[in-house]
Amino acid sequence: MRIILFSGKGGVGKTTISAATAYRLSQLGYKTIVVSLDPAHSLGDAFDIPESEKVKAKGLPIKINEKLYIQEIDIQEELDRYWGDVYRFLELLFNTTGLDQVVSEELAVLPGMEEVTSLLYVNKYYREKEFDVLVLDLPPTGESLRFVSMPTVLKWYMKKVFNVERTILKVARPVARRLTDVPLPDDSYFQALENFYEKLKGVDEILIDPETTSVRIVANPEKMVLKESQRAFMYFNLFGVNVDAVIINKVLSPELEGCEHLSRWVLTQKKYLNEMSALFAPVPIFRVPLLEDEVVGPERLSILASMIYGDTDPSRVLFKEKPYEFVQEGNRYLVKLRAPFLTKEGLTVLKSDGEITIRWRNFKSHIMLPRKLRNYDPVGAKIDKGYLIIELVSEKISS
Repeated sequence: MRIILFSGKGGVGKTTISAATAYRLSQLGYKTIVVSLDPAHSLGDAFDIPESEKVKAKGLPIKINEKLYIQEIDIQEELDRYWGDVYRFLELLFNTTGLDQVVSEELAVLPGMEEVTSLLYVNKYYREKEFDVLVLDLPPTGESLRFVSMPTVLKWYMKKVFNVERTILKVARPVARRLTDVPLPDDSYFQALENFYEKLKGVDEILIDPETTSVRIVANPEKMVLKESQRAFMYFNLFGVNVDAVIINKVLSPELEGCEHLSRWVLTQKKYLNEMSALFAPVPIFRVPLLEDEVVGPERLSILASMIYGDTDPSRVLFKEKPYEFVQEGNRYLVKLRAPFLTKEGLTVLKSDGEITIRWRNFKSHIMLPRKLRNYDPVGAKIDKGYLIIELVSEKISS
């Protein structure tokens, strides 16, 4: 099974491009399901599905054609299906504090529940092999990163905290009941968590398998979008999730450079398009023109898919190598950048604004540093077996 994730800043066109990709896959004969994880669901709107039909589905898949299904996850329905005792305990806890019943129900939907529920579907569809391709329309970038990091967090919690917490509360519960009326979770709460975790086992390995899972970052040629896309690109690499394409949406035609009202926009976009080519190389970049009208319905989605992929099969893994990685060696870090064509002549490595800039002839690449390494400086670089290796040392040590 193939899994393709679409991530990007809100408003860049993730949902439309996810829908267009899924529709193209169904045209090619792949049985495909596209799942929306974004709370502001608009996937059904992209396929022009009536609101009554979406409500009737209650978060379950809706058939578009023989090869295509869509699903907008409804967190309230999922809480009833899978979280059970966990949700009921949280609702009771908030209600005990004197909050209104409706407010208690809303607060019981804690951050992360939607992402974890979505991971359950990833695991379910992957194990059942009912579909050839799973397309995920992720929420805006911050939540997308939480989605891919959640399996690691859950694994740590279950191994390090879960059993200790369960044992302590088992002993403390009888005493606490005599001292306070604040409810403590009973064993059914922990059993529900354990059962849920069992259904998620293995999903972390699925997400970091480059043969199975790819992220495609959707962006617009604008400064704020570029910076957020750059951060997402870095974090997906750090989490080990393969980024196999960047899709730059809503690109104005160069022919509009002479237009009185749009000429400055065209020049601004041109500047950021050039920067994006340097930032994301060697990952493939697809440019999508700004269309004359909104993309709604299968016919328009098919046209958009052709503009993005041409004759390329969207299910292919379009790129599979890590553009760069960070390796710790004692008190220093090494940045390994794949660059088989570089030579020492004319090579410069600089640090500015929390990123490393590499220049060589007409080539320029930017590597954003994680927060932990913002106070590290490049003190040396070498070329070894097709890689540029940059040594980073903390400012405290280098001074």
